[in-house]
Amino acid sequence: MKTFVSSNLLAAMLACAVMALGLPLHAATIPFGASQFEAGSGTNAITVYTYKPRNYQGGPVLFVFHGVTRNARGYRNDAVDIAERFRLIIAAPLFDTNRFPTSAYQGGGVLSHGVFQSPTNWTYNLLPGIINEVRQREGNPKLPYYFIGHSAGAQFLMRLSAFSPLDAQRIVVANPGSDLFPRRDWKFRYGFGGLPPEWSDDAELQRYLSAPLTLFLGTADTDPLDPELDHSAGAEQEGRFRLERGRACFDYAQKLAQEHGWKFNWRKVETSGIGHTARSMFAVPEVGDALIGAEKP
Repeated sequence: MKTFVSSNLLAAMLACAVMALGLPLHAATIPFGASQFEAGSGTNAITVYTYKPRNYQGGPVLFVFHGVTRNARGYRNDAVDIAERFRLIIAAPLFDTNRFPTSAYQGGGVLSHGVFQSPTNWTYNLLPGIINEVRQREGNPKLPYYFIGHSAGAQFLMRLSAFSPLDAQRIVVANPGSDLFPRRDWKFRYGFGGLPPEWSDDAELQRYLSAPLTLFLGTADTDPLDPELDHSAGAEQEGRFRLERGRACFDYAQKLAQEHGWKFNWRKVETSGIGHTARSMFAVPEVGDALIGAEKP
């Protein structure tokens, strides 16, 4: 049986705990400009770097997920133009390497040393608390939100979109080093192979294909020798470099959905001439298409 903790249930549990302790239910509002706060406490505390533009008028929130350098503050800064353009709040959580190695960040904690982990221990379970904290600070329990991640952060979000029941408006994965293909003949993290049936059956693949996922690809992200690129056998079977892997994953998923008559909510957006750089990917006009769709003439 799937035991993933839903965002609504976790939010209700957090609210009850706060009231039982006699603490104020609403935290301080996120200030204008650059700031930060701690979500959670103890070993589960996550630093979240924020930015709120002066022209902000009530939402939504864009959660930004950093790459392998774990530079959440820098990613927040790189996303300021998005905040100003769309009048939204940026929130960039930090997943440090000490607590969140590759298996726990890029892989979401689904496997540890090749062994399937209880879903209650997956890294994805930290997100509802972070989302709830932002909503409480803004005094809006239904504040809509989007996800965008680059590189390692894109891998984290792509695998999250397959398993997590969170209610993001859209999940944008920019230049992931490897992709999660909707196929069972490839081992996880590259496919669904080796996972329990309830996490890899046709119903699970259908849920993945119906996720509001955007593959956001730079057409110059084509270096097969990039030292930060995943060069494992599982990744190499996807393609030689990030652009090739992303295109192959999208094409495979689209074909699978068409063959079975399954719902397909993915989008693919490419931006010409951009390599493996979050700052450039976040600055191009196509980021709007990736997040909310192409503007109508």
